[in-house]
This record gives sequence, C-alpha cells and structure tokens, in this order.
Amino acid sequence: MAKRNEIIERGSNNVFVDLGFKDAGERKLKVELAIRLNSLLDEKSLSQVAIAKLFAVSQPHISELRNYKLDRFSTERLLHFMTMLDRDVEIVIRPKAARRKSGSLSVSIAA
Repeated sequence: MAKRNEIIERGSNNVFVDLGFKDAGERKLKVELAIRLNSLLDEKSLSQVAIAKLFAVSQPHISELRNYKLDRFSTERLLHFMTMLDRDVEIVIRPKAARRKSGSLSVSIAA
C-alpha cells in the first residue's frame, strides 16, 4: 500500500470560523453560554417542565436549549436565564491581546 502524504491544518480555536460562518463569534459565545447554563441546570436537578416554568418559556424550548439547538436563543436571552438562576453576569471589555488579529468573546464562570 502506497504511503499518503496528508496535510493537517491547525484550527482557529473556533470551529465556527473554521466552518466559514460569518457570525462565528456570536455562535461560539452562545454555545459557551449554553454549556454553562446546562451545567447550572444539571446542578439543580430540575425537570424540563420545571425549568420552562422558571424561565417562562415552553418545555420544547428547554429541550432545544438542553440539546444545544440555539437558533431561537439570543445571547441576551441566555444571559437573562443566567440571572434567573441567581447568577450575576459581568461583562468586561479590555484591549485585545497583541498576538490575535481581532478581539474575541469568551465566557468564564466564577466559583
């Protein structure tokens, strides 16, 4: 069998950029927020019906959130859900790191 030379290209750390989405930053931010939200919801051990009642949305919307189908959720809405789970949300704006071409969006959760 002949040996193949394969080229491996390093990704950008944002799969949405790598896939060519124009709104890659927004998509990555929404996924990061959904990951944190789902983690908080797991800690509370609430049913989807109970979560829907808490967030004042329908249960199918919660199913979409839990399964990372995020088209119907804005970043603002996901942040609002965080506050409904008794979390403070703080947005920090600072100069970008010199090594990056453009600014970035990220989510971190405090202990």
